[in-house]
Amino acid sequence: MGIAIFAAFLIAVGGILHFVGLRIAIEARPDIARAMGGVLTQAEQDKIEEAYQERLRLIQENLQATTEELLQIQKIKDRFMEMATPSAVKSQIPGGNAKGGPLKPASFKSTNSSDLVESLDESLHNVTAFKKSVQEVHQLWTKQLTWLNALPTGLPVKGHYNLSSGYGFRIDPFTQTMAKHEGLDFAASVGTPIIASAGGVVSRAGYEAQYGNMVEIKHAEGFMTRYAHASQILVRTGQTVKRGDIIAKVGNTGRSSGPHLHYEVMRAGAHINPANMLPKEH
Repeated sequence: MGIAIFAAFLIAVGGILHFVGLRIAIEARPDIARAMGGVLTQAEQDKIEEAYQERLRLIQENLQATTEELLQIQKIKDRFMEMATPSAVKSQIPGGNAKGGPLKPASFKSTNSSDLVESLDESLHNVTAFKKSVQEVHQLWTKQLTWLNALPTGLPVKGHYNLSSGYGFRIDPFTQTMAKHEGLDFAASVGTPIIASAGGVVSRAGYEAQYGNMVEIKHAEGFMTRYAHASQILVRTGQTVKRGDIIAKVGNTGRSSGPHLHYEVMRAGAHINPANMLPKEH
């Protein structure tokens, strides 16, 4: 009987210790609790849920930022094409809302909590890597657009105009003999804004007998543009201008038969046809 009583006492003490130990494990070491009895505490559940939510939040933020980057790239690309693509090709640029294909949503396959966390971590890594690639493309397109903005590919007149004389040989309006014309003449009303066809630095701004009030701008890649016969000059030598800045106003100064802008494009000191630098619709 003594032995039986002692055995019962040991069993009771063991039960108490097991209960106390399990309670301590649940509160302090949930992983031990799981090993002892498959117990998952509310605190641990909350922690796992918080980990899920944090990873999903980061994925969503990265996807949102990437979407915005893609929209910016599309805008830059459209601007680049608008400036540089011949009109015959523009109709072939993808556009519109005619899009389709089967819907294949992303899915996560996991057998337990750790698998799901690993899947979310891998997805976050993939999204982050994709975002980095998109950012690199964005930087490349921005660089290309900046480069194109530095070339004289823009129209030099802001407002209504008529192309009154082309590049090459023509009958001179004063001598009525054959002569070479090294630019384009844009007939427009006096005061019509003359704008920089590209960004650059004003290398000359003043009066010259043949050209009248004239502005010259140096651009990237060895290009230079000349704007002549202006009624008013609005820039000074050494000034930096951006593409589209108003630099002068159309006039009838110098060797001119009527209000117009005489526009020239040169590269490395040699004249080229400005029409070859303009988008085809112009």
